Amino acid sequence: MGTGIGIVASRVAGLNVTMVDPYDKSLQKSKDFTANWCQKEITKDRLTSADSTDVMNRIAYSGDLGSLKTADFVIEAANEDFDIKKIIFQGLANTTPDHAILASNTSSISISKIGGVIPERAHQVIGMHFMNPVPVMKLVEVITAL
Repeated sequence: MGTGIGIVASRVAGLNVTMVDPYDKSLQKSKDFTANWCQKEITKDRLTSADSTDVMNRIAYSGDLGSLKTADFVIEAANEDFDIKKIIFQGLANTTPDHAILASNTSSISISKIGGVIPERAHQVIGMHFMNPVPVMKLVEVITAL
């Protein structure tokens, strides 16, 4: 899901994206998926080779939340496990700039509950529930906390 969100942010919005995962294997899987997706889009004449290169070049991969120290907007897309999301959001609150918006791609965990783990930044926490597969489904639900 996170890879799809990164692809859309890079391709549609033209944003520089940093995909963060503590596991090198997951980052490699994301890189491979993105390259394969771009190649399929090229063969379907929905993406040029130059556009594919641009999409790929705008996506960086990191195993460290510290790589988000200048991020203005973060979308977390970890498994639907509150304990995992709690650790991630605590890390994001300590790593990202004070102005950064912190979004969760949760479909089942309360945004107010997630924001509650970082009360000093709870007003900056939103939900962004993307539909799967993200590059195909042009729909996202935006949720605010209480």
